Amino acid sequence: MSSNRIITPFGAQSTAAEVVAGVDCTGRRAIVTGGASGIGTETARALASANAEVTLAVRNIAAGELVARDIIRDTGNAQVFVAPLDLADRTSIAEFVTNWQGPLHILVNNAGIMATPESRTPQGWEMQFATNHLGHFALATGLHGSLAAAGNARVVVVSSVGHVNGAVVFDDIHFQRRPYDAWEAYGQSKTANILFAVEASKRWAGDGITANALNPGRIPGTNLSRHIGDAGNAPASFEPGSTAVSWKTPAQGAATSVLLAASPLLEGVTGRYFEDCREAEPHRPGVRRGVAAYALDPVDSARLWQVSLDTLAAAVA
Repeated sequence: MSSNRIITPFGAQSTAAEVVAGVDCTGRRAIVTGGASGIGTETARALASANAEVTLAVRNIAAGELVARDIIRDTGNAQVFVAPLDLADRTSIAEFVTNWQGPLHILVNNAGIMATPESRTPQGWEMQFATNHLGHFALATGLHGSLAAAGNARVVVVSSVGHVNGAVVFDDIHFQRRPYDAWEAYGQSKTANILFAVEASKRWAGDGITANALNPGRIPGTNLSRHIGDAGNAPASFEPGSTAVSWKTPAQGAATSVLLAASPLLEGVTGRYFEDCREAEPHRPGVRRGVAAYALDPVDSARLWQVSLDTLAAAVA
């Protein structure tokens, strides 16, 4: 954790529109994964309202096209596009990367799944880790050349307070020996998201690329929470009436993503974890806020990067 914690004029109740007010992203190109619903839609809408060219990278093209039309109508920005992307499908990611041409200024790794029943990819990877981390890792590293070409690109990684449920268990990432637990698997994948941002911030600094992670807060009724009923007992932060963290609207949940993606206030800031539009404080036991020390650990971030490269390479071999 930096000794110079970053605070902005915005807070927990700020909306994406408020964060981006007065910001001009003309000429900047953005990708938002999972842009067809929830905070992904609101992130894309805010970036489009600031005149960015925005591509919604989505599994459901029909849903994405409906959202794109709404955003174009609401913002008057015709540069809103839709492209197919399934983060659990290596072929889909490779095709998306191949089809992307030119520089990329903003990559928002927003899509994700949460607390799913046990399932695996054809490679045998645990689905939450495969989708939330490995899929985005493959996407970001595949687009590295385009990010570097932009000169001052930003990578924004949507993590979760759920990362405090546990570190990455390197000896059994895919629950091959330990019993599967939906919340442990989710927490591990969200810790991996933060570790990715930490390591990318170091490896890609020379290319002018910044990378930061964030907790968007609790947003009820989005597609992300559709499996909570299948997961048994949810952590306290998901229990109805819990006061651990306040509920947010999708527009409020997208605010921190948009801050990191577009605000001049975050120019040059990298390798950090934010919540409520400011850098998070260290996590304290019993409080579902802040960032766990293991999620910022430089040894684990380097180890995870290598494990991810090796995992993806083995799947191709």
